[in-house]
Amino acid sequence: MAIRIPGADRHRSTRDHAERRLAAAMTAPSLVLMALVAAVPVGYAVWLSLNQYSLRQAGLSRFVGLANYTDALAGADWWKAFGQTFLFAGSSVALEIVLGTGMAMLLNLAFRGRAILRTVVLIPYAIITVVSAITWQTMFDPTTGFVPQILSALHLPGAGVVWLGEQGYAMAVIVMADVWKTTPFAALIILAGLQAISQETYEASELDGAGRWKTFVHVTLPLLRPAIVLAAIFRTLDALRIFDLPFVLTHGANGTQSMSMLAYSQLNENRLVGQGSALSILTFLTVMIVSAVYIRFGGGNIRDIAREDRS
Repeated sequence: MAIRIPGADRHRSTRDHAERRLAAAMTAPSLVLMALVAAVPVGYAVWLSLNQYSLRQAGLSRFVGLANYTDALAGADWWKAFGQTFLFAGSSVALEIVLGTGMAMLLNLAFRGRAILRTVVLIPYAIITVVSAITWQTMFDPTTGFVPQILSALHLPGAGVVWLGEQGYAMAVIVMADVWKTTPFAALIILAGLQAISQETYEASELDGAGRWKTFVHVTLPLLRPAIVLAAIFRTLDALRIFDLPFVLTHGANGTQSMSMLAYSQLNENRLVGQGSALSILTFLTVMIVSAVYIRFGGGNIRDIAREDRS
């Protein structure tokens, strides 16, 4: 039977309150600085998006309110880029989660040279995206690329296709390039979740007579759900901001222009700062909305599972 000391709870509460105030006071300067660093550029971009401002015509600068946003939302270019971005994000993230889960399962096995294999697997993720894009561009070159040559030698579909020059095929190359580069990142997160599963759980499943497939479906996947959701969150938010791969591979042609590329085109090529800033803010808001959806649904799942594990 625990002995309660009179006033001990009150003393502990006072001490905890003092520690929280000290922690808040010590972290406040850093938090304020981080908020300013993040808020100032975003705030300036919002201000530019509310104005008509051109670098080509001197003196053309006036407040137009939400006109840039209404023009963007009323035009076909934004919605086309919006659909192409989500097509890319959905395709690439789905493949990365499936392949990353399989890769994590393989890397979790006990075999000689496992540490070396884990290091080698991360090499694609360490390569600069521009370098990776140029590599894939060379691979699918219609005259010198080895992929068309292999397809032609094996008489497979796509042999006589200029992959980066035709709609559909160009998006497929971008998706493959992104999957090749970022699947190791998803696998690393899922592997961390896989290693958190206790061996006793598998032993209990084996005693119940469950085979490998049933153990994977009914034990491993449910316990991996927080790690899979976390990997999906990071990859989806990154994929929705895709710019470098389509910029290098296709320059946004053949149905590969993303939301970020459309904003870049207005800002850098057309020199329409107001319209380009509005497109940038729309891209930012899209990513924020997707983040909120993930946190609302995926984050809730993570909290529920953690609560079940503690109970």
